[in-house]
Amino acid sequence: MSKEVNLSKEVNFSKAKAGDDIMHKFLRSIGFSLYQKDRDIDKMLDELTEDLSGMKRIQLDEETNLCEIRKEVAPGMGIAVFGQMDRDGVFRRNYYYPFLRSEDMTSDVSCSIQRHTERETYAGLLDEYKVGISLIFYIDNSFECRERIMDERSLETKRANLTGLAVSGKILLPIQKTEKQRENAKVTAKERNTLLEAAKNGDEDAMETLTIEDIDMYSQISRRVMKEDLYSIIDSCFMPCGVECDQYSVIGEITEIVEKKNQITGEDVYDLKLECSDIVFHVGIAKQDLTGEPAVGRRFKGQIWMQGNVVFDETAD
Repeated sequence: MSKEVNLSKEVNFSKAKAGDDIMHKFLRSIGFSLYQKDRDIDKMLDELTEDLSGMKRIQLDEETNLCEIRKEVAPGMGIAVFGQMDRDGVFRRNYYYPFLRSEDMTSDVSCSIQRHTERETYAGLLDEYKVGISLIFYIDNSFECRERIMDERSLETKRANLTGLAVSGKILLPIQKTEKQRENAKVTAKERNTLLEAAKNGDEDAMETLTIEDIDMYSQISRRVMKEDLYSIIDSCFMPCGVECDQYSVIGEITEIVEKKNQITGEDVYDLKLECSDIVFHVGIAKQDLTGEPAVGRRFKGQIWMQGNVVFDETAD
């Protein structure tokens, strides 16, 4: 039995659609900073789609088909192009977006999936209590979602691997902590996550405990901010930013750095693995757009467009 797409969330997923203007903006995140005019982008996309090998295609109805072409410009990074194949075998492009893929799991909570209003693309929603918000992201493997819906297969997921693209960012120094402080922070975070999960399930005692903790924390921060720098108090941050549902302002600790080179433009791109609010995800940013020198242990601060792959639970089919 196919799992029905969850429509119960009162969230305007249509805001998270991949508009062309937004995609122009995030092209620079994967090393296309010089492509700022529509004619240059169109020419580049035409060249990328000249070779149709590896193209995926499904027939939506008698007259409509959906085709996907992925071209990597560096390992795990590139452009996804969607369109239709006409009767003469000519590919007609409809839309595209840059992508960054990761094999590292971000969350194993159940993901709700809903189609965007205007296109054959999908948004995912994770009720991830670790960050305290409903996390909305652009699903990168939307073609697979459409195939499963057509085949009446389950949309039950078992994990999500998230990534983000940024057009600017800064490197912050780490907060000095002893090993004991790090261990205490992990224990505190684990206890808080347990309380959040209990509160989500209706535990009134957990709700009261969390409320008291939040009041105490607010009081402590209010006193410290008078004498200390804000970023020496805030270790990490994950919060919605702007009017787009899938864009977030983040501060996270860098745990791994991979430098990639765009094979077309030669521009260098950082693939930063971050730990932020107890979740792990990757962020892609052009080297020239990052202020400061990244290093493991330092922190990244910036606004990201969140995307990711959902891994489906095959046992639910």
